[in-house]
Amino acid sequence: MEKLTFYALSAPEKLDRIGAYLSERLIRDVSRHRYGYVCIAMEALDQLLMACHCQSINLFVESFLKMVAKLLESEKPNLQILGTNSFVKFANIEEDTPSYHRSYDFFVSRFSEMCHSSHDDLDIRTKIRMSGIKGLQGVVRKTVNDELQANIWDPQHMDKIVPSLLFNLQHVEETESRSPSPLQATEKEKESPTELAERCLRELLGRAAYGNIKNAIKPVLIHLDNHSLWEPKIFATCCFRIIMYSIQPQHSHLVIQQLLGHLDANSKSAATVRAGIVEVLSEAAVIAASGSVGPTVLEVFNTLLRQLRLSIDYALTGSYDGGAGGGTKIIKEHEERMFQEAVIKTIGSFASTLPTYQQSEVMVFIMNKVPLPSSQQPIEAGKAGENRNRLTQIMLLKSLLQVSVGFQCNNMLTALPSAFLDRLLSSALMEDAEIRLFVLEILISFIDRHGNRQKFSPISTISDISVLKLKVDKCSRQDTVFMKKHGQQLYRHIYLICKEENNVQAHYEALYSMLMLISIELANEEVMVDLIRLVLAVQEIAQINEDNLTAYNRCALFALGAAYLNLISQLTTVPTFCQHIHEVIQMRQKEAPYLLPEDVFVERPRLSKSLDRLGPEVFFWQSKISEVLGGSGYNSDRLSTPYIPQLTDEDRLSKRKSIGETISLQVEVESRNSPEREQRAPAEEITYETLKKAIADSVAVEEQERERRRQVVEKFQKAPFEEIAAHCGARATLLQSKLNQIFEITIRPPPSPSGTITAAYGQPQNHSIPVYEMKFPDLCVY
Repeated sequence: MEKLTFYALSAPEKLDRIGAYLSERLIRDVSRHRYGYVCIAMEALDQLLMACHCQSINLFVESFLKMVAKLLESEKPNLQILGTNSFVKFANIEEDTPSYHRSYDFFVSRFSEMCHSSHDDLDIRTKIRMSGIKGLQGVVRKTVNDELQANIWDPQHMDKIVPSLLFNLQHVEETESRSPSPLQATEKEKESPTELAERCLRELLGRAAYGNIKNAIKPVLIHLDNHSLWEPKIFATCCFRIIMYSIQPQHSHLVIQQLLGHLDANSKSAATVRAGIVEVLSEAAVIAASGSVGPTVLEVFNTLLRQLRLSIDYALTGSYDGGAGGGTKIIKEHEERMFQEAVIKTIGSFASTLPTYQQSEVMVFIMNKVPLPSSQQPIEAGKAGENRNRLTQIMLLKSLLQVSVGFQCNNMLTALPSAFLDRLLSSALMEDAEIRLFVLEILISFIDRHGNRQKFSPISTISDISVLKLKVDKCSRQDTVFMKKHGQQLYRHIYLICKEENNVQAHYEALYSMLMLISIELANEEVMVDLIRLVLAVQEIAQINEDNLTAYNRCALFALGAAYLNLISQLTTVPTFCQHIHEVIQMRQKEAPYLLPEDVFVERPRLSKSLDRLGPEVFFWQSKISEVLGGSGYNSDRLSTPYIPQLTDEDRLSKRKSIGETISLQVEVESRNSPEREQRAPAEEITYETLKKAIADSVAVEEQERERRRQVVEKFQKAPFEEIAAHCGARATLLQSKLNQIFEITIRPPPSPSGTITAAYGQPQNHSIPVYEMKFPDLCVY
């Protein structure tokens, strides 16, 4: 061997003839079953290959590959393994000169076939499969970095290589279950086809460039489809974990796009299959982090939301074609529900990887998809349509909640833009209790920036607030601006939600958390005063009970007020305020414990039906609170004014019964308060505060005018025809009489007090008032 090597090195031009001769001998020996000579020939070829690196090696390589191919074609496992080992040695050699005509198609096919070996003997089967994997690894190493070699990334090659590796990854259970002891298990693990296949797959994906990712991922998806591996999802998740950790980070979004495309392609597959794809997407998004979404942010969420809507349709119709459901409808509904939950979780996973500004965009995008009566989204009529709308609203709000939970933003103005907040709050006025609860939860997740939410559960009237260990920051300027802009809107919705009959304990807990979080996160002195007024107004709802609420609802509102005022009094640290609240709570503990949260917000609430016969000592009084807080520098005038919600066009769209009464009450209160305001104004000094008040008054006047216009429109929309006709008839008669008066005055002017006026020339002359000086009634002036 030494002489042969020396001869080949000193006369490299002879290499090809040496190779041809050895190749001829090997082929002859294989056919004559002289396996000893076959091994000698391969050993000689291997050593020559390792020693010679001259330019004429290409022809020698051809002979070598021909001999390897001959060994791989053999049915003898030992010869196949021998051929593979020689090929692997060759694959590790870096050649000086490229080869333009060499083809590896046969080797890819043969090694892939070996990976799927089903030999009866387990040990031999394992060895053949491992040889196949090593061979594929060799082909990849040899070709992947050389552009002049055969392109290994072509679909024809990838469709063989990737499934072969996945097949071996899939059979991890067999080898693990047969390992008898920990020591042997370690050795076995080193030799296991599973581990080798994983290493080879990682190497392959690590070398994939931008343009090759698609060809590498597509066979994975097809393999998972063909072998029904989405349903347990363990293997699919494991595969994509390997993929996401192996590829270059900047290519992550391409894998996500492939998965989303595959989800669309499988939109009529079983719910369990779609759920598997979605959960794999969720895992992949978490691994890829910020690189998961790529340039088309909203497209990702659009695809997921589209799948959510399709799933709702499937669940309602019980069929993938929109037809009538069969006997498997119940099972399908259950599976579709699981799929919907998986989609919502995935939306949250994707959103958590985005920067804040993009999360905000995504939330606006999701909110715009929610079908609302006031929105552009189509609202379907009929019972089936209502059901679909409700399910769509719930699913989209759940998705929004999932996004908002991971959303961190210090500036509430950017976190809750006006258009988004308006749409979100309008869905809070729906009759559906579940939807209202989701809206409250979403708002709470936005406002709770210091993780205080859990500290308010369960609701109670604790005597020392310090045990809660609340994180309180000073209200920032942006928060003050936000509350000036949207505070009244928030209070109004809290007030209206409190009036709903179908509220349950979860609603009251969410309302309590919301009130407390606004007090801690967003409150300055003015906001605190407004919140106290709001809670006293809520107490009044329960006290007067115009809406015919149940005993539980009324007790819950009383308890909510008590718990809130108990905490807020301790936050304000005004001793007299604390004392008043404490006295009322003590009185309730003695006389009416069913008005406190400890008795109401439990599994079996203790209620009372005699709520209309309660004494004044168990209520919190606005006059008393404004007196004690006014003495500590709070605005006592504002505190003593009862809270009346500002109403907008939304209420016309919501199905609420008591809106008419609330409007009339508001108009009455405003008309009663306005003369006092006019009388007080001139006496005041012109300071910054008065200017602020003037601006606020002008806004109130505008609001009043808008309200008046809305009432007119509402009257003409809702009143019976006879009433409108009678009203217009009366107006017409009044107008006619006024016009007759005007015409009379114009044609026949009234006599002057002295009867006549003497003109300059001494002639008597009747004096008539010019038309432009006349005082016309308001009705006639346009």
